[in-house]
Amino acid sequence: MTSRFFGIVFAIMAIPAAFLISGGVANAQQTELMVSDITFVNHVAAGMVEQDAFVEKVPGSGKVYRVTATEAKKYLDFPVYTTKDPHHHAPFATTQTGPFTKGTALGVTLGEWLAGTGTAAYSCKGGTATLNIDFEKLVPNGTYTVWNFMVGKPHMGCADCPFSTIDFPMGARDGTQSVLTAGTDGTATYTETFTPCLPLGNELLASAMALAYHSDGKTYGKDPGQFGNRTHVQIFALLPDQGAWEVAAK
Repeated sequence: MTSRFFGIVFAIMAIPAAFLISGGVANAQQTELMVSDITFVNHVAAGMVEQDAFVEKVPGSGKVYRVTATEAKKYLDFPVYTTKDPHHHAPFATTQTGPFTKGTALGVTLGEWLAGTGTAAYSCKGGTATLNIDFEKLVPNGTYTVWNFMVGKPHMGCADCPFSTIDFPMGARDGTQSVLTAGTDGTATYTETFTPCLPLGNELLASAMALAYHSDGKTYGKDPGQFGNRTHVQIFALLPDQGAWEVAAK
């Protein structure tokens, strides 16, 4: 499925690898791989424009904005909102930050939204993948889905280039293995075994994972839902390229 999904990452490639992935890597063959301590980050931490949690910069105006990485600190105590209508992701375009018509409150501040974190361990053996992710500081009692997506590298970091991704719900292609609910304390654990294993990146495509919050409390199977007004990517993590596995295994 080709879409504009997770209009995120793709200056992510410019982030130092150690910031995203640490721990042990074993065996270059896609039939037997293992990586630990995969760290999820948000758009602002990655130097991008926050995509799906919007700030009403002038309270009472009814207009909300995406915040850039350079201005986010100014609005950390501001509540964040959905937008009335869906909006395509544009993680590098500072000219596409709004104003947009305000939707409903997400129930958290920008600072609380950006505090969400996750750490994952992933392995692939005999064509079967095992993924365990521990999340913290999510929206309390929030409905979430986990995704694997691929994006072309040539346009990463380009504000004026077209942006699209290929998106897959984590695990079963009908989305039944992708859903999780955060606890009242904002923690959640995702543990699934599935086939086939996740694709790795190459010289043209990057492979990554993302966590999406659903402000309407609904999930949409193999489709992520409408970004901005229903679906909100909170954090994401880059998977290594096939070449990185091969180098680490030597």
